[in-house]
Amino acid sequence: MESDPPTRIMVAVNQSTIKGYPHASISSRGAFDWTLRKIVRSNTAGFKLLFLHVQVPDEDGFDDMDSIYASPEDFKSLKHKERARGLHLLEYFVNRCHEKGVACEAWIRKGDPKEVICLEVKRVQPDLLVVGSRGLGPFQRVFVGTVSEFCAKHAECPVITIKRSENEAPQDPVDD
Repeated sequence: MESDPPTRIMVAVNQSTIKGYPHASISSRGAFDWTLRKIVRSNTAGFKLLFLHVQVPDEDGFDDMDSIYASPEDFKSLKHKERARGLHLLEYFVNRCHEKGVACEAWIRKGDPKEVICLEVKRVQPDLLVVGSRGLGPFQRVFVGTVSEFCAKHAECPVITIKRSENEAPQDPVDD
């Protein structure tokens, strides 16, 4: 008797925006932990997690640095560092999955997160998309925008949005 293929859950993850904190964002970790606790539980063989990290290209290419880049080698180094940060982020989630015995895949794309996530959902066709939410108020949403709301409206699969808890929120709610 053949068993059913595992349920494929895409989890959109991003880095923390808090300066000096090169780790997974509070919302990403919360969405991942919630998925493990509430969906996967002890049925690790029944699920496969798909981690997507979207790197947003910096408009001027200088990534908030005060340095001046004067040679092609400088820019190659910058691109290498950006990719390394993305890989470090995905490594956190992949390592946690392997510790728990949950199958997973992870990849990086570049672009506008809300658009890229929806395009990747269309391409990969997961059974479910899980995204973290910072829980911004209406005023902040106007200026910052929310990836989770866009995905809930436009992704071609069911979407679960996980809000971070009050006690996890940094001083500035836009930070994550």
